[in-house]
Amino acid sequence: MSSVKKTVLLGLLISQALVLSIIESWIQIPVPVPGVKLGLANIITVVVIVYFGFREALTVVVVRCVLTSFFGGGGWMFFFFSAAGGILSTMIMSILYKTGRNKFSLTGISIAGAITHNIGQLLVAVFFMRDLAVAVYLPVLLVSGCIMGFFVGFVSNLLVNALKKTKMY
Repeated sequence: MSSVKKTVLLGLLISQALVLSIIESWIQIPVPVPGVKLGLANIITVVVIVYFGFREALTVVVVRCVLTSFFGGGGWMFFFFSAAGGILSTMIMSILYKTGRNKFSLTGISIAGAITHNIGQLLVAVFFMRDLAVAVYLPVLLVSGCIMGFFVGFVSNLLVNALKKTKMY
């Protein structure tokens, strides 16, 4: 793939991830625990891991976090939470995809990513609040990570299979 085509595709994927993040910020999940989100932008992260790899996925995640903080009005605190979870989950999903794609489905990889995303955000909360009591949210975040990770993985798998048919990548 030419570098121009790759740059254009990554730009489009960053745009899609940004739109999904902003749309997700409008959706209120009726759970009394802060930080429970759908993780829609992670669909794009999984697709980028499959078609491009870790470095490109990390770029998409960091740029998305910066732009979402800017356009979504979340500010720098939102950036730190989002980036910590996004970077950690991208690392774990990339490792699992690269070393264990024969052992793990995209859905399983996505669940692992969602769980580590929540753990990354929880670590940032502990750091900023300087209180381990925040860890009381961990069980709910682990369950929500499994549920949302399954959904993201399922949709990612559908998207990856659809993209294979286009021969675009």
